[in-house]
Order: sequence, then structure tokens, then C-alpha cells
Amino acid sequence: RFDRQITVDLPDLIGREGILKVHMRKINSAPDVDIKQIAKGTPGMSGADLANLVNEGALLAARRNHDQVSMLDLEDAKERVMLGPERRARVIPASERERTAYHECGHAIVAASIEGYDPVHKVTIIPRGRAGGYVMSLPEDRMTMSREHFEDQIAFAFGGRAAEEIFFGRITTGASADLQQ
Repeated sequence: RFDRQITVDLPDLIGREGILKVHMRKINSAPDVDIKQIAKGTPGMSGADLANLVNEGALLAARRNHDQVSMLDLEDAKERVMLGPERRARVIPASERERTAYHECGHAIVAASIEGYDPVHKVTIIPRGRAGGYVMSLPEDRMTMSREHFEDQIAFAFGGRAAEEIFFGRITTGASADLQQ
């Protein structure tokens, strides 16, 4: 019937684990694959996103001539699905790479210094999608957010800007993108 609407929520941690298990049955995975860790790092992903992640992981493993899909293949696939492909071919001046490194370290240091903040999983200056670099954390599934959590997110966003200002005396567009977020 056309007068009915059904809302399908995004899966929680347990749901993402189950979805990943279903899709992982189709591939030959290495013993180092930790489905629980992948599920933790994919909040907000739909079942289709998770299926895409597993497929991308299998494609990456095949391109790398691996017999099995490893955790590294799946982590790279997760980043590809979330942020887009790496832009390694783009030539980035050393000064810009250095500035990006300080910026991302600023985020990571602030995240590590905030008690109870989502743990930092990865820091990189390799561009993906529109990002020149990024800090990836493993957030908890949350139904509600406290004022303190929002304040922590603002502090995290300002970490990159503060690092740029401290070490270079000025800020770049990367800092303004953090503020927009």
C-alpha cells in the first residue's frame, strides 16, 4: 500500500557485525580479520555500505595478489567507502605535507587528551576525497549526545587549527573546514 511508510534505522554495532558476517561468508578471509573491530569503526553505515566495504576489500586483496582478504585490505576498503579513493598521484609540496601533518597531529593530541573521547584509530596525511589528511577514531554508537560531548568535538576540531597557529603563525582552509563541520 502506498499510504504506509516504514522507517528502517541504520544498524547498531551488533547489527553491523551480523551484516558483515553474512557478507564475509562469500570471501576467503585471513585469520587476522576482526569483524568486531570493523563493525566498531563503521557507525552510520547502512547494510549496503557494509556490503560495499567487503566487496572493496576483496577487490583490493585481488589487486595486491593476496590469497585471502586481510584486515589491512578491509581497513583500506573502509576508508575508500567512507572518504573516497586515495589521491597518491597528486603532487603535494613538502611544505603543505608538513602543515597537514602538524594539523592532523593537533587533532590527535587533543583527542588523546580528552578523557572519554573516542579513541584515535588512524592518523594520515594521504589525501582521500576532499580531505588532505584526517584523524579516524572509533566512536561508540550513541543515541543521544551530551553538551560535554559536543564541546569535546569542538575542541577536537580546534586542535588542528591550534597546531597550525602555534607552529606556523597562521591557519589554512583545512582549519576552516573543521569549523564548518
